[in-house]
Amino acid sequence: MNNHQYFAQIDNNNIVTEIAVVTYEFMQENPERYPGTWVETFTDLPNKTYAGIGFTYDENTKDFTAPSDIHILP
Repeated sequence: MNNHQYFAQIDNNNIVTEIAVVTYEFMQENPERYPGTWVETFTDLPNKTYAGIGFTYDENTKDFTAPSDIHILP
């Protein structure tokens, strides 16, 4: 069973700086390896955008927006 989750590290401007594939529990047990703010991102939820480096996180919608110079295929 694969219980890995996807997390995006965001900076103070809510810009994604890193992506990690890890369990939430592992992140909690190893905070020195995952400093800063991390939010979960999903590959399989309708109406949600999987985060990428440079994407912006919107705290209200709990979703990510691609930079304007990147085209996302449907």
